[in-house]
Amino acid sequence: MAKEKKPEEASKPQQQGSKKEPKAPQGPKKEAAAKAPVGSKAEGEPKAPKPSKKADARLRHHYKDRVIPALVKEFGYKNVMAVPRIEKVSVNIGLGEATQNAKLMDGAVHELGQIAGQKPVITKAKKSIAAFKLREGMSIGAMVTLRGDRMFEFLDRLMNVALPRVRDFRGVSSKSFDGRGNYTLGIKDQLIFPEIDYNKVEKVKGMNISIVTTAKTDAEGLALLKQMGMPFRQQ
Repeated sequence: MAKEKKPEEASKPQQQGSKKEPKAPQGPKKEAAAKAPVGSKAEGEPKAPKPSKKADARLRHHYKDRVIPALVKEFGYKNVMAVPRIEKVSVNIGLGEATQNAKLMDGAVHELGQIAGQKPVITKAKKSIAAFKLREGMSIGAMVTLRGDRMFEFLDRLMNVALPRVRDFRGVSSKSFDGRGNYTLGIKDQLIFPEIDYNKVEKVKGMNISIVTTAKTDAEGLALLKQMGMPFRQQ
């Protein structure tokens, strides 16, 4: 009689002649991971954090590192928050001739935008004046208000690049404060700014630059602007 197979031997699969089972098809994620180049990040790994903010303006670092300690030493402020600082800068161009020639306004807006790095706002007349042929609502100027890094970058270019290009420049007047620490400067020619192309200028235009500070007195405002680098005239 033939020997009966043991149950253990019967349960074992036959190794000889057995075919390999086909592999399951890979999903799109596995195929993408297989094709990914060496050194690339796999899915699920944390991404590198993006830089939160660009570098501060150079004049801002100068204010924090040198101006604040100098003003604290000069005026004896007990709190750093009491040290005067520059809040904003307003640049204004008045064009009364724009009532006769509207193209002058387009040039003024374009040039002011190049100087300030920000889109200007067109100012309009508030009332009609017959002697100047002016009607209410007519465009008579352009202005821009700068804050933050744009303000510091504009002041940096104004004090170190534009003002030294004025012919026979000996410094700006220190008597243009308003009694509350705010300073106003008048410029007769916009060509002192290197952003303006001389060949594209139709007419020379002047502008007023107002620097608004948190200083309570003119002495504090003068000391602040001196430390910031404003070239005041020596009297």
